Amino acid sequence: MKSLPNSALRFDADRALSLARETLDIEAAAVIGLKQRLGPAFIKAVGLMLAVQGRVVVMGMGKSGHIGRKIVATLASTGTAAMFVHPAEASHGDLGMIKPVDVVLAISNSGESEELTAILPMIKRLGAPLVAMTANPESTLARYADVFLDSGVEKEACPLNLAPTASTTAQLALGDALAVALLDARGFKAEDFARSHPGGALGRKLLTLVSDIMRSGEQVPRVGLQATFSELMREMGVKGLGATAVAAADGKVQGIFTDGDLRRLIEKGVDLRSCTAEQVMHANPSTIASDALAVDAAELMEQRCITSVLVLDASGHLCGAINSNDLMRAKVI
Repeated sequence: MKSLPNSALRFDADRALSLARETLDIEAAAVIGLKQRLGPAFIKAVGLMLAVQGRVVVMGMGKSGHIGRKIVATLASTGTAAMFVHPAEASHGDLGMIKPVDVVLAISNSGESEELTAILPMIKRLGAPLVAMTANPESTLARYADVFLDSGVEKEACPLNLAPTASTTAQLALGDALAVALLDARGFKAEDFARSHPGGALGRKLLTLVSDIMRSGEQVPRVGLQATFSELMREMGVKGLGATAVAAADGKVQGIFTDGDLRRLIEKGVDLRSCTAEQVMHANPSTIASDALAVDAAELMEQRCITSVLVLDASGHLCGAINSNDLMRAKVI
């Protein structure tokens, strides 16, 4: 058996838990501290990003660069065109990616990152507005900026006060604040979010239509009003939906017959052999439009305590059917 390293043997569980709690306290205080410093500068930054004709170009070195990439992802997914440009790469050609129609968001806790300060004169020469997110209002970055956003913290959560911890949390929170203010100003809605996240659960719920997953054509169980009970049961068995629509000759739905209806009739002792579909059907069944959201079909089934819904086209004619299994296969529920 492999022996534990000496450091593991000296592990103090109580101290680890205490440090973890202290870390959360320090980082929470750092974020709360930002709230008191938000004001005209933040509003100006939002205004510049809202009016941008190009993109919001985010830059940062080291840990600030990691935070910058996350801010870019949040902006892009909430309606603000954004991209990340590495400051070091910018000095070797990538500066050409920045245009005068862009807004640059430069992130640096010290405001003195060499790779970033080296390209500030060129950014200013381009004419792209510069928003600085830094803890140092006297820094080179802050002096070059058109807008200074104060991301300073009292101390890092690191016991040595060295590793970027509370400072990067503050940067991340400030980036989220910008993204939220922008999405609200743009009138960004859940449907817009879904369009940029088609592979996610929200995307499926807000973009998937009934027509995308319903059974159609010969897959739809249907019989006429005068169909015999044997014909009705055969249609249910062949189509495997656990129900069948009962429709008039013109395609208008008159009723539905389900496995549950069958059980109830048997319990009542009804002689089913001589019955027609019209006599045993459940009239005025629940239906849904083919262009409705699939999530609405799921909600209808839940409200009515049913497992199948008939689908109607724009003229009110039967065009499909959908059940809970179809919704689960499509990952709508």
